[in-house]
Amino acid sequence: MAENSLYEVMGLTRIVTMDADAGRSCLEYLARAEQCHSGGVVQGGFVTGWIDAAMAHALIARLGEGIVPMTLELKVSFLAPARPGPVFAEGWIVKAGRKTAFVEGCLKDATGDLLATASSTLMLADRARVEAASKAATSA
Repeated sequence: MAENSLYEVMGLTRIVTMDADAGRSCLEYLARAEQCHSGGVVQGGFVTGWIDAAMAHALIARLGEGIVPMTLELKVSFLAPARPGPVFAEGWIVKAGRKTAFVEGCLKDATGDLLATASSTLMLADRARVEAASKAATSA
């Protein structure tokens, strides 16, 4: 992982699985104290980001590195507090078309307790076009 990469900032420990056939992924993160607000509870943006990444990885597993899953809509339900330590974000494809996909995901702690669930609609963008647009925007 590159130094100061998004993976590092988010605390990614490892990609546990990326199953193309099942359209599923599991990513392990280390929730850190500096990601917490009062009471030692992980801030909800990190929880959301972890699940969002797992859902995107499920799509990349099935559709390949040539796409960039871009979140159009995201709903997260927080069921229990996430606390410092290992957590596991899972994502799976509900339905994927040519340009849009519907995915779901969840976050569990190291004992398997369910902490949060999510559903999302993602646009399937062409990676080459996204990268070209990004270069054009940063060089202007």
